[in-house]
Amino acid sequence: MIVSRRRLLGMGAAGAGGLLLGGCDALNADPAVRETLGHAEGLTMRAQRLLVGQALAREFREADMSPVFRANGSISVEDPAYRALAARGFADWQLRVDGLVQRPLALPLSAIRTMPQREQITRHDCVEGWSAIGKWQGPQLSAVLAMAGLLPAARYVVFHCADRMEGRPYYESIDLIDAFHPQTILAWRMNGQALPIAHGAPLRLRVERQLGYKHAKFVMRIELRDSLAGLYGGKGGSWEDARGYQWYAGI
Repeated sequence: MIVSRRRLLGMGAAGAGGLLLGGCDALNADPAVRETLGHAEGLTMRAQRLLVGQALAREFREADMSPVFRANGSISVEDPAYRALAARGFADWQLRVDGLVQRPLALPLSAIRTMPQREQITRHDCVEGWSAIGKWQGPQLSAVLAMAGLLPAARYVVFHCADRMEGRPYYESIDLIDAFHPQTILAWRMNGQALPIAHGAPLRLRVERQLGYKHAKFVMRIELRDSLAGLYGGKGGSWEDARGYQWYAGI
């Protein structure tokens, strides 16, 4: 059953987190600037969560949907195993859920499609300065995590993806506050059709209270962890590791 849409208004895309992320790579490369931004990020996250709590991001009408929704970042995957799965319509694909969980999962796409679904029309705000409105459908991430059962030490949800960035496997992460937000879903459907490869098929994260680079595409595995230390570059995401982007990209 599709959860009915809500039209409560959250914070706009021009919030403090978005402003901090607008800097160029040259500034991000400066260690002093990056340290300052790191401190500001923590203040931004605490202030935003204090002000808006679990308020919903704005949802729109179908008439508001963008005629073209730009695909950015990785729009294809070179990994042979992924390409073989895509060639078979992802019939053999499974989402692994493991780490600090009571019951590790291996969910086929058919199982994800038959779970209770949420459909939402939301605005995707990219750090590059563009936005688009699209319709997304999938189960709430909280429902998948409930199936797995979190161990008490779990603090972060890490999304391991099929694509790569600068030679390293692509990944992103969020904390449990955003993971259990009602609009955080695992989308397998976009604008009324199966998610296209350019937009992250067969499954992508939609974490509507954060900027677009946090919306991991080509999700293959979800790992629950107590810390992000020691995971690739240690900053919680591929853009964070490679470009110094903030881990918390709230809008």
